[in-house]
Amino acid sequence: MPVLSDIDSANNLVELFLKRADERPDRAFLGAKRDGEWQTISWGEAAEQVCLLAESLRKLGLKPGDRVCLVSENRPEWCIADLAIMAAGCITVPAYVTNTERDHIHILDNSGAKAVIVSDEKLLGPLHGALQASGIADHVIGIEDLHRQQSGSFGFYQWDNLVQGDAAAARKAVEERIAGIGRGDTACIIYTSGTGGAPRGVMQHHGAILCNIAGAAEILIEDFGIDDEERFLSFLPASHAYEHTGGQFLPISVGAQIYYSEGLEKLASNIEETRPTIMVVVPRLFEVLRTRIMKQVSKQGGVAEKLMNTALEVGERRAEGKKKLGDGLKDAVVGRLLKPKIRQRFGGRIKAMVSGGAPLNPEVGIFFESMGLTMLQGYGQTEAGPVVACNRPAAGIAMHSVGPAMRGVEVKIADDGEILC
Repeated sequence: MPVLSDIDSANNLVELFLKRADERPDRAFLGAKRDGEWQTISWGEAAEQVCLLAESLRKLGLKPGDRVCLVSENRPEWCIADLAIMAAGCITVPAYVTNTERDHIHILDNSGAKAVIVSDEKLLGPLHGALQASGIADHVIGIEDLHRQQSGSFGFYQWDNLVQGDAAAARKAVEERIAGIGRGDTACIIYTSGTGGAPRGVMQHHGAILCNIAGAAEILIEDFGIDDEERFLSFLPASHAYEHTGGQFLPISVGAQIYYSEGLEKLASNIEETRPTIMVVVPRLFEVLRTRIMKQVSKQGGVAEKLMNTALEVGERRAEGKKKLGDGLKDAVVGRLLKPKIRQRFGGRIKAMVSGGAPLNPEVGIFFESMGLTMLQGYGQTEAGPVVACNRPAAGIAMHSVGPAMRGVEVKIADDGEILC
């Protein structure tokens, strides 16, 4: 398979991205809603910005191995910044937008970040005090105008000014630099949310993420098939290992588009508008979506509610392996009258919805399967890149299971039952 061989042969994540960009320079890559309209950046435009920003980071004095903290909501510039940091030979340190000043101080001190990329004035608020307290970072880059005077020992720079210049020269410099970046080199340091104490950093190398996306891509290719119109809807924080690998580098690896959701309140409308083929989210979101669907159908009452109840009854029996005579006919009726309408609420093109980050309530999974939507559940650990296993259709989907280990993953079970990867 060309896609898998490309991933397997790539030495680093930037190399794989540039290969995909060169294959489809004019096709849409990153999408976001601005001024009420969905706007996209092409693969070629993104590649150009990645290389120009990488060279600007080098001109600021950043050296290979330096850490660059990235504090931003999900948006096209997040992906571009992440790749540019790696293209500069540096290491990305993503931080949650919900971090407190104390969290930022810990991450800046612990990682030794020499520069920070922040999206806007609001997120700079708690970060500014941390920068002054830490005193390690020399540069602050604002994706949007920060409206602040230079202060302290660090200077402020504007994103737009750093993605200008000689694109051809920047591309050549990046290609020469990444030729020396191997799978064993660190790509990023992913910090935990800090709910159990101070955030802890996990160093992920290029090879771990490449191996992980190869396993995930194999599932997409073999179980669902992929084409040039694949589209992921990004909702989870890109600073989380699950979204960073599954919601960013997996779509990059298969040449898919990434559209960025406006947030939970607008997620339902964003799904209908963007018509994704793959969604990577956490169980809690699926519970919210299930509740909304059930309430909407219940309000309609009558035939719609009866069809949903029939679909659930048949789906539950199928999951338990207790199908009854006549279930096939009932499923056919539901498949004609109800399931297409439910699928349309998810844009009409959805191939699979992937749940991870926490255990999925089997009832929730069975609900979506009963509605004609394929639900996968994965298990992972940040240290593992992060996905370890997935209950792919080819292995027989069982909602109480996370399925077999993915391609390239070895799992060891301790005497007490704990999973060791």
